[in-house]
Amino acid sequence: MRCPYCDYQESKVVDSRPTDEGQVIRRRRECMNCQKRFTTYEKIEDIPIMVIKKDGTRETYIRNKLMNGIIRACQKRPVSISQMEEIVDSIEKSLANDMEKEIKTDKIGEMVLNKLKDIDEVAYVRFASVYREFNDLETFMEELQKLLEEK
Repeated sequence: MRCPYCDYQESKVVDSRPTDEGQVIRRRRECMNCQKRFTTYEKIEDIPIMVIKKDGTRETYIRNKLMNGIIRACQKRPVSISQMEEIVDSIEKSLANDMEKEIKTDKIGEMVLNKLKDIDEVAYVRFASVYREFNDLETFMEELQKLLEEK
């Protein structure tokens, strides 16, 4: 780490502690040349995830878009905001663990459906109706029938 005062290349760490709930490490350093102290922060590099939409276009993953879709599906249902955030957190963790830089919306949608099915069946059907683009009553009824058969 280069000293911001004298531009010397070497420094030593005199103090190190986690910040931001353990997501960042704050390090207090001392220059080996001028002995002045400075602070650095170390964090894991965020790798942006690209979402491949149904029409083939790509856009950067945006947490709020996913959260808003889940909120709409859970509107007027007994699902708390913390449960919805847990769904999004779980999906984001899974995406990060997959180490894929591009993900299809189909995969994200199926992940949401799997989580909603366990929490609230009405929210599940609402999300499925938009995500799977139910165009008529018959496809809607087919999805309901599948849900009933799984019980």
